[in-house]
Amino acid sequence: MSFLKSSILAFLLLMARLSFVQAQDAKEIVRKADEKMRGNTSEAELVIKTTRPSWTREMSVKTWMKGNDYAMILIQTPAKDKGTVFLKRKKEVWNWLPTVERTIKLPPSMMSQSWMGTDFTNDDLVKESSVLEDYTHTIIGDTMVADRESFLIQMIPKPESALVWGKLIIVIDKKDFLELHTRFYDEDGYLVNTMTGYDIKQMDGRLIPTRFEMVPQDKKNQKTEIIYKSIRFNRPLEDSFFTMDQMRKLN
Repeated sequence: MSFLKSSILAFLLLMARLSFVQAQDAKEIVRKADEKMRGNTSEAELVIKTTRPSWTREMSVKTWMKGNDYAMILIQTPAKDKGTVFLKRKKEVWNWLPTVERTIKLPPSMMSQSWMGTDFTNDDLVKESSVLEDYTHTIIGDTMVADRESFLIQMIPKPESALVWGKLIIVIDKKDFLELHTRFYDEDGYLVNTMTGYDIKQMDGRLIPTRFEMVPQDKKNQKTEIIYKSIRFNRPLEDSFFTMDQMRKLN
């Protein structure tokens, strides 16, 4: 083998190794940011405020989450939605409607639809897809958000994953691994939604954004905010809590 060919081969092997290391680093950064907002378990009280050109609506919501496999979301107000529950177990998502006393299993095709009339999708809230396992992660640059030096990371769905979004561009703070900004693109590469984290403060010993604002790209004067009123991390929470029987009992 000539010196030139061996040099080219060595260069290509080096680039392949660097690309692999970068992908591993990008995934680890996303893992740390995801764990920051989840913990091993979390219990939170939220206000979800939906704004439209002619009206505004608020919902009080309580959530329980355990790892990436289990989630329960209870709507407490307004009165017409009180007692509505969403349950995630592994890759299955269920919805309890107390007004008709009916449980509905949400098919994958509904994950891209609006969650309760907000600008978040069902998948955004119940997290059927995994930000770690269903995407390929790449660091594509550095940026500054809210005076914080941050990683700019691209997330592309893996070929075998049937996901809502065609691409995510996420900004994660380098120091505290806070998710500060995310852009959601469709399969054709068009920007659909932009989510930004605000009001960074300590909650249950963790520094986190306590307000997230989702803004549609092509709809003026429209947005949805998720505001954390309280959150507790890493309290005991059994798998047996996340059942359809428990879903019907929640108040």
